[in-house]
Amino acid sequence: MAAALKSRFAALAAGLLLAACASAPDRPSAPEAASGFRAGLHTTIATRHMAAAANPLAAEAGREILRAGGSAVDAAIAMQMVLTLVEPQSSGVGGGAFLLHFDGRQVQAFDGRETAPMAADENLFMVGGRPMAFHEAAVGGRSVGTPGVLRMLEAAHRQHGRLAWARLFEPAIRLADGGFAISPRLHALLTDDKHLARDPTARSYFYGADGAPKPVGTVLRNPQLAATLRAIAAGSADTFYSGEIAADVVRTVRSHPNAGRLAESDLAAYRAAERVPVCTDYKRWRVCGMPPPSSGGIAVAQMLGIFAVRNIAVVPPVEADGQLQPQADAVHLFAEAGRLAFADRNVYVADPDFIPVDWIALTHPRYLADRAGLIGERSMGRAQPGVPAGYTMTWAADEAQRIATSHISAVDGFGNAVAMTSSIEDQFGARLMVRGFLLNNQLTDFSFAPGEDGKPVANRLQPGKRPRSSMAPTLVFDRAGGELVATVGSPGGSLIIGYVARTLVGVLDWDLDIQQAIGLANFGSRNGPTELERGRVDRGVVEALRARGHEVREIPMVSGLQGIVRVRLPDGRRAWAGGADPRREGVALGD
Repeated sequence: MAAALKSRFAALAAGLLLAACASAPDRPSAPEAASGFRAGLHTTIATRHMAAAANPLAAEAGREILRAGGSAVDAAIAMQMVLTLVEPQSSGVGGGAFLLHFDGRQVQAFDGRETAPMAADENLFMVGGRPMAFHEAAVGGRSVGTPGVLRMLEAAHRQHGRLAWARLFEPAIRLADGGFAISPRLHALLTDDKHLARDPTARSYFYGADGAPKPVGTVLRNPQLAATLRAIAAGSADTFYSGEIAADVVRTVRSHPNAGRLAESDLAAYRAAERVPVCTDYKRWRVCGMPPPSSGGIAVAQMLGIFAVRNIAVVPPVEADGQLQPQADAVHLFAEAGRLAFADRNVYVADPDFIPVDWIALTHPRYLADRAGLIGERSMGRAQPGVPAGYTMTWAADEAQRIATSHISAVDGFGNAVAMTSSIEDQFGARLMVRGFLLNNQLTDFSFAPGEDGKPVANRLQPGKRPRSSMAPTLVFDRAGGELVATVGSPGGSLIIGYVARTLVGVLDWDLDIQQAIGLANFGSRNGPTELERGRVDRGVVEALRARGHEVREIPMVSGLQGIVRVRLPDGRRAWAGGADPRREGVALGD
């Protein structure tokens, strides 16, 4: 296995490329830079259980727990703790997460999204009556929300865990003590980032005396994180949310020159929420996603509902120069559906504890049929929000669209499945390191301006509120028999919605295997330009789109998809097929 992991990292290193990111100088198109593309990945097959994560060491931890008799939730916890160590740029105990769980009978949605401090207000990111620049707001304590991932994982474990809480922390503690090698991707992101080294703790951990990132292959040991995880493992999530750890988190946030409002009372009061998942019918499948404050479940459901009317199955990818390429008709339809979904998302979706969100109206087949009727032969350019049944246009649009994430999928041998997406928001979060982990900058997922044109923004910052997210962990079922068909999700900011929808279309409509679907070129629209993955879409497709009125923008589209799909083997046995995104360093492992 060690040799296999080395070869995977070597493949990533061979294709190393740093992103030239930026649709605007201060706000890159993707929350994380690109670091290469691994060609030649193959689908992983397993008959008992499977774990898929954004780093091979995390996937190994998940499989270790499954082999020990753990549940899908147990595996997810172990993988998240390892990701805190080996993928610190994306997620960790200093952030939040959304988790969908299937126990063979029902789907549950666990909300571990961060909350705004009670001392914060809607003008937190306004200076002189104008919104702050993104990184002025994000870097430092101002942007830190109350972390939620540990409370959420604890709640899921109480219901669905099979192994002891402490056992799930062992792989991460072992790695934090013994060390792990800096991967090509982590090194590329350290090189790309312009803010992390300002934090003294982070600088001494990630950078050498000369200020340069420590080289690929350098063994990083994190005894502080090991101590933090040991304390949480020996007790409960309470160890994080009160006492010395909580005090250190608050001290770090409040002592920064760009000070935040987080208080120990915010941590002590934090509660994870269990919500009703967004489950809708798509052709012969039942697709379940995360409800608000995530916009992912609704937006993906809206796009699929449009494809139920405007059948995208008839325009599958075609082979060109040995690679699958999307057809121009498919990209056109997909981009227009994305425009319509984002137009609604930007107006209607926010924390449902503060703003009523009727996802049933937003995903109703009649409403989506009307929206599908707006798609013509030429691009609409910019879609306007619709007015679903029972709604009035009360809110102003909010275009905030950014979040750095990581995704985990797992299926166990007991009939359980997990799709979990976790985040610290921007690449390396708030660039504040405490007790061995990085803190989130999730408050920048709120609208910086509380209102526009005399209307309030639904996603404005309010005390105790959870910011809107694009995370879209997804479970798919066969409508006839109720059997689990797939667990899928991705990081990637607001691009997540398109990544997940495209992968679902690939598997469900185009009959691609999961690895093919994940590896297909990314494309779509967030109600702006039509975005194509740079260097991976045929020039003929680009020109055909421009001829149909699309403003085409070719950008890095750094998805990090993980997916597990139920398949039937040639000998008739049922099995799991797993795929991982070639744009990052993840794997799917199973037995």
